[in-house]
Amino acid sequence: MSSVPPSIDHAYDPERFRRDGHAVIDMLADALAKAHARTGVVLPWHGPEAARSEWGEAPLTAGSGELVADLARFVERSTQLAHPQCMAHQVPPPLPGAVLAEAVAALVNNGMAVYEMGPAAVPIELAVIEFLCARLGYPAGAGGVLTSGGSLGNLTALLAMRQSHAGFDAWKQGTHGGPALSVITSSDSHYSVSRAISIMGWGEAGVIAAPVDEHHRLTGHAVRVALHTARNQNRRVIGIVAAAGSTATGAFDPLNELADLCDREKLWLHVDAAHGGGVALSPTHRQKLAGIERADSVVWDAHKLLMMPALVTAVLFKQERHAYEAFAQRASYLFAEAHPETHWWDLGTRTLECTKRAMAVELWTALRVHGEAWFGEVIDRQVSLTRAFAQKITASSDFELAHEPELNIICYRHRTADNAELRRRVVEDGRFYIVGTKLGEDYYLRSTIMNPLTEETDFDRLLEHLRSLC
Repeated sequence: MSSVPPSIDHAYDPERFRRDGHAVIDMLADALAKAHARTGVVLPWHGPEAARSEWGEAPLTAGSGELVADLARFVERSTQLAHPQCMAHQVPPPLPGAVLAEAVAALVNNGMAVYEMGPAAVPIELAVIEFLCARLGYPAGAGGVLTSGGSLGNLTALLAMRQSHAGFDAWKQGTHGGPALSVITSSDSHYSVSRAISIMGWGEAGVIAAPVDEHHRLTGHAVRVALHTARNQNRRVIGIVAAAGSTATGAFDPLNELADLCDREKLWLHVDAAHGGGVALSPTHRQKLAGIERADSVVWDAHKLLMMPALVTAVLFKQERHAYEAFAQRASYLFAEAHPETHWWDLGTRTLECTKRAMAVELWTALRVHGEAWFGEVIDRQVSLTRAFAQKITASSDFELAHEPELNIICYRHRTADNAELRRRVVEDGRFYIVGTKLGEDYYLRSTIMNPLTEETDFDRLLEHLRSLC
């Protein structure tokens, strides 16, 4: 007779899980169908204080909740990324099959620090890393790791840059073991770059923000000027952080030009391709990444153009040995005392994370089920839709573009309205969802076309909706 208390036995009952699972999938499928039919709102707006009070009223200790009903309420009150009129952040409606794969990985719950804890997950991740490296054009000997988000990915790459190019061992000697270090990036770079540099102890002067050109790109000329200024201030520049699909505008920096400069000055080139890396799978738009194969490191988010649930970020190195240099430490209870490269199967030597979820499983299954060409088709459609939206804005008399979009991010504004106030009204109305950004001193509305089920008529409806709110 089992000694397990009935309450514990019931919670882990496979048949209860089967029943709840069927009910949850049915509920989610209904929510998808509703979103695809464009019924309901995109953003069920409630002010933060009211929402906190409402959700805080639900007792957490009484065991009185009902799993499926509680989850259905959560879904209903969440932002509906699957709704084709959601045109805001760089987050996709995830591929439904990838959601199922993530659920399987969650139930198995294998960590990723050491091979024996993830005997299937580790080789799957290594296969995915090899695939991504190959699509960037990296040579044999490249490698990397998956981690939880582009911010952590950029930190990982910058730590490897420091260990490789600082001229001293910061892990052993600290940040004062050598001269003051800096990197050059653009004024449009993602905030995670400056945050990572601050975490590394370089201070505000550790990031030298060079101005972008009229296309919001970081040019070699701007870098050379910044490099000269840094040297006059006795800062030692060890690398450049370029963008391939910047967050603000989707711009692609001229990577070959920057790589030439890095070769001459012996600098590390890191490319933040968190958003734009996906175009590597599109034969139509692959040329936007020209030169990325020359970068020392690249960050690429699969939870953007590759339609994965968040978070799945690849940190890729042209030379795999740099993946171990980012975290040059030992944990004797996990890793062997030998050199980490001789134990390549223990991924904890490459990442800050220890209990890292098996995040490669969803991308691995999606590639196997749908094939590489499917992802290119999705990206091509996103870009085509964005260009169609740009054409509609250009053809209108009351809206204007900030610039022609390069990918699937578009910045635009009403010519006479207070655009920040206009966006606030859109959010509180909830039928559409867009965001905003400052470009120079000007505020623009900003949309990212992530949903491949969006139609051109959705843009007509959005523009009319914006006019009605002016």
